[in-house]
Parts: sequence; structure tokens; C-alpha cells
Amino acid sequence: MPSRAGFLALAPHRSTTAALLADAARRRSMEVAVLPVGTVPDRYRERGDGHYYGGPRFAARVARQLGVALLEPDDGWLDALPYAFTGRRVRRVPLSEARRLPGPLFAKPPTDKSFPAAVYGSGAELPPAAGDPLVQVSPVVTWAEEFRLFLLDGEIRTGSRYAVHGLLDAAPLAGHPQESAVRAFARRLTASCGDTLPGAVVVDVGRISPPARSAGAGSWAVVEANMAWFSNVYAADPGGALDVVLRAAGPAGLVRERDRAFRRPGPASSAGT
Repeated sequence: MPSRAGFLALAPHRSTTAALLADAARRRSMEVAVLPVGTVPDRYRERGDGHYYGGPRFAARVARQLGVALLEPDDGWLDALPYAFTGRRVRRVPLSEARRLPGPLFAKPPTDKSFPAAVYGSGAELPPAAGDPLVQVSPVVTWAEEFRLFLLDGEIRTGSRYAVHGLLDAAPLAGHPQESAVRAFARRLTASCGDTLPGAVVVDVGRISPPARSAGAGSWAVVEANMAWFSNVYAADPGGALDVVLRAAGPAGLVRERDRAFRRPGPASSAGT
């Protein structure tokens, strides 16, 4: 019998975050299903109460069968933000153009993981890729601390610090010395640009280290935005993160009007239509 609370489908590749979200879902009396590699079992097909957590490649194969719509920020969201929220010039350029840029520079694929997001000595060091895809490039900045925020309708449901000076160092946002500053920056961001994000999304923010010999504390800026259904919770509350995941990858028939523009294209777009 289907669970009245719905079910959470997990990609076959397990992770600590998947396990934490699964436990949180079971506490809500949700059914949890680790999907097989081959296909979606008949009992989970287009039931109308499914949700998903896992990678985008597997999602492309199963989202339509699950009847799930996947929400994600636009590829160009970060480079369209005002400088007041980025603290650096972020832009997307064709890979052929990026290869001609002097360095050092930070470069990453806008959404996929076709090559590592990293600092490169110059554009000539960027790895090869098929065709001439867009590459997101920006000046190199040093992040003193970085935080992951799970946002639902512009409000922080939970959050976690995940790095200090570029090194993994997870700690809950709740009670953190920088919590009030993080929340204040997030309020300014969502008040100004909230309608440019899905209603359920993950946004990473951080404090840029001030220049050498500066007495300042550094400025707050957006690191990037990510789909909630493929984001590590780090030290965030799994229950709060699950609230966001369930909306970000839930029944296609329940997608809100404001979020239709943020549905991931491809098989998920036709789910439930």
C-alpha cells in the first residue's frame, strides 16, 4: 500500500546525506526506496506522491517515470546578480574564449561536473571538453568561511558552515558566531533577488577575506546556487533540509506557478503532463 505521506526515491549511489534524509523521511512516515540501476519498479511509477534525491544523470532517466518535477536555479543566475551580492565579476563565456584569458582565474562548468571547479593558472590550462560549452569564470577570491543555506520560499530552513579558508570544516549554522551576519545577508539577497530563484533551493554564501593589511572583516557574497535535490547537508538539520528537498523534487502536478520556469528541462519537464 502506498504511504499516505508519499515516498522518497534515492539514486542507487548512496551517500551520508542520502542516509540522513532517508532517516528524516521515515520519521515522517514516508516510504523510502533506493532505486535499482536498471529501471523504476512499477509500484513507484507516476503515483503522484513521489520525491527524489540523487544525481542529475540518474534523475534524467527516472524523473518522468516517478512523476517528479526537478527545480533548479538558472545557469546564468550568479553572473546576473548585482555586484553587491557577488563581490566579484562573474560571467559565462565559451570555452574557446575562456582559454584565451590570462590568470589566475576561477573556472567551473555552470551546472554539470564535466571538469573540476578550481583555480587555474590561465585559461590555457582548462581541460578539454566536447564542443564549445559555456564556462563560468571569475577573479580569484579567498573565502574566509562558506555556508550552505537551504531556502524555502526565501526563508532559511536550515544551514551549515562547510568550509574555512577553502578547507572542509562543517558546523551547524544554528548558534554559529556568524549566524546573524549570514541571516542578514540572506534576507537582503532574497528581498532583492528572491524571485530569480526557485521556491526551494540551496544557496552557498561566504565571507570574502579582506585584502592584505586591511583592518576590515571582509564582505559577504554569494558563492553559488544549487539544486536542493543534489546538495550535501553537511552539518545542517536533516529535517529542515528535507523540507526543501521535498519541494525541489516533488510531484509534477503540485509545482507552483512561480516555479514552473525553474523546472529542469528534459524528461522531468514532461512528467505528469
